[in-house]
Amino acid sequence: MSSGEPTGAGRSVSPDPSSHATNIYDTAEAEGGEDGDDMDFEPTTDDSEDAEFFDPTEDAEAEFHDADDGLSGVAIEFSLDDDDNAEEDGNETETEPATGNLQNTAQPSTTRPRPTARIQVTHSQILRLFGNAGLRNLFTTHRGHASGSRAIDEADEADDGYGGIGSRRTRRETKASARYPPIPSEEGKRLMGSGTFGENGYYEDKLRKRKDGLASRLMYRELGVHADSPIRASKLVSQGLIPSSNADTIVHYNARCYSGQFSDDGNFFFSCAQDFKVRMYDTSNPYDWKYYKSALYPFGQWTITDASLSPDNKFLACSSIRSIVCLAPTDPTLSADAPTLLDFSDTGHRSRRNQFGGGHSHFGIWSIRFSGDGREVVAGTSDHSVYVYDIEAKKSILQITGHTDDVNAVCFGDNSSPHILYSGSDDTLIKVWDRRSMGDSREAGVFVGHTEGLTYVDSKGDGRYVLSNGKDQTMKLWDLRKMMSTEQASKHDPARYSTGFDYRFMAFSENDYEPHPHDCSLVTFRGHRVLKTLIRCHFSPPGSTGSRYVYSGSEDGSVYIYNMDATLAGTIDVNKATHHSRPKDSDYHTAQYEMRSNRDPAAWKTCVRDASWHPSAPVIAATSWNGWGMSTGTCTIHSWNDGADDAEGEPKMGVRVNQRLEVDETLYDNTGTGRGTSQFRSRLRGWGVRAADDDDDEGW
Repeated sequence: MSSGEPTGAGRSVSPDPSSHATNIYDTAEAEGGEDGDDMDFEPTTDDSEDAEFFDPTEDAEAEFHDADDGLSGVAIEFSLDDDDNAEEDGNETETEPATGNLQNTAQPSTTRPRPTARIQVTHSQILRLFGNAGLRNLFTTHRGHASGSRAIDEADEADDGYGGIGSRRTRRETKASARYPPIPSEEGKRLMGSGTFGENGYYEDKLRKRKDGLASRLMYRELGVHADSPIRASKLVSQGLIPSSNADTIVHYNARCYSGQFSDDGNFFFSCAQDFKVRMYDTSNPYDWKYYKSALYPFGQWTITDASLSPDNKFLACSSIRSIVCLAPTDPTLSADAPTLLDFSDTGHRSRRNQFGGGHSHFGIWSIRFSGDGREVVAGTSDHSVYVYDIEAKKSILQITGHTDDVNAVCFGDNSSPHILYSGSDDTLIKVWDRRSMGDSREAGVFVGHTEGLTYVDSKGDGRYVLSNGKDQTMKLWDLRKMMSTEQASKHDPARYSTGFDYRFMAFSENDYEPHPHDCSLVTFRGHRVLKTLIRCHFSPPGSTGSRYVYSGSEDGSVYIYNMDATLAGTIDVNKATHHSRPKDSDYHTAQYEMRSNRDPAAWKTCVRDASWHPSAPVIAATSWNGWGMSTGTCTIHSWNDGADDAEGEPKMGVRVNQRLEVDETLYDNTGTGRGTSQFRSRLRGWGVRAADDDDDEGW
């Protein structure tokens, strides 16, 4: 499709300003360059090899064949019959193969003379005629017009041998899977065996082929056959406890959820929703959450884009599509109604504006992170910059303008040092900044390998390994020691390798993917879908998993968990766990993400935007756009349960609660008639929890 046309959503303007991919096609590369040989056809120009079809001088000298003269006495009959049927009629008519020119070679029938011969041309022959170079170029639009469209049946296209009118052929020279790095990754295997990413057992039961479950691991630990120390043996047991798809609790919100994270010590969890509220929960017992506080961003635009917790858990910073960050205390005894405002546009050279008129709105903030010492906050912004704000000085002390597009993700490289910064941008690059050597305002190095914009960047916290999610539908692992130098990176145009598809509405075809020739990443993970919004990825925590895995949300409603060798370790199907877990509101269409007609009502859909693994327990909390037409949000709590479908005691799994963690029986009324609540009322009374108060602002 063209860059200005919507897809199935039927709109040209994104309903999510926080999704801000550049929607421009690289037409220069589409019409020529190295990729030209990979295409089945290209629009012909006057300089191409097929220019004889369009050479005006040649047309002037050529013998012109008038249709009235050349086809006099011949009537052309078009038929939709198959080729076989046409050949059966050969006794009555004579058909010439359609090779690009129809010649008047038909002879009158010897058995029954006719004044004129009837040439029967089948549907397939006409399309083969259009498939020839000359006529095909007349009917072909620009190759970028149909990029990413699902309307083309690529399988039929390959079988027929010709391209449809108004469509572009996809690359068929090699299979799409062959263009991706192989799975499992050899480099990933080496990392798994190095001990940096989890423990490795010594013993493998090949004879009895026991299932590698908890019972077997505990037996091996007691026998001492898996590791040389009890500590390593215990780590081997815990790192294999991957949470299941069955949700312990489903927390429902009346707005889409954008992010949610545990604190470093696991005692705190926060979730950000599109209603500009950050809700805080006590998770000191990861299986029994308690709600205690909310913070409000007082004058946000569209949504809360990000939030970050200070290292001491005392303050929470949240951002919106404005240049102001709100800093609220997490202490439940302190009010969060009047948060401290951090104006990132204030660099000390001009006066600040008042509170509700404050914030120079010429840029918005997409990502924020606290430094390891809690004194600074780094932000990635829509003006292609990285800002560092000093909380004590109450101003931005550094602005880095090193990208050519929006900076969607930022983080510090080391938890104990504020010197190394990472920034990921829509210009497809991850840049490394060393604040100790920025006299020339240049980056220390560049990570090159993504072919589309970045959605998230996460650091392992050791100053070495970095993880990123990209709109090219891949997640990549990087090593700081293998980054590309600034001089080398400046020789390459990153836009050259990008298709420029709009990830908010368009589907990414694997046939459009071309590997970056200068990819310096260690491992490439693929399988999840980075569409519609800025989906996040993370390293698994060292405490509960030994950093054995990396994981990411996905547009298809799941959390994907990968081993370091790029193989899939497990998935958490949030869509299945939450399907129809709340009734359809009568006015849900006013907030649904995808506009649909009354004849095609919005279905229940899930897009997992963020996920967080508890640092000391096998528990994952997934925050999602979830509900009818993705008009609402959820935070689902998933724990390891060894494949059990339900809990043996009370409460049962899949409990539906509101944002204050109050069980609301109306959530069980999926019919909208109230008939679904009766079967759950006795159970709700037995749990001894109060129902939601309809008059409460925090309730429904």
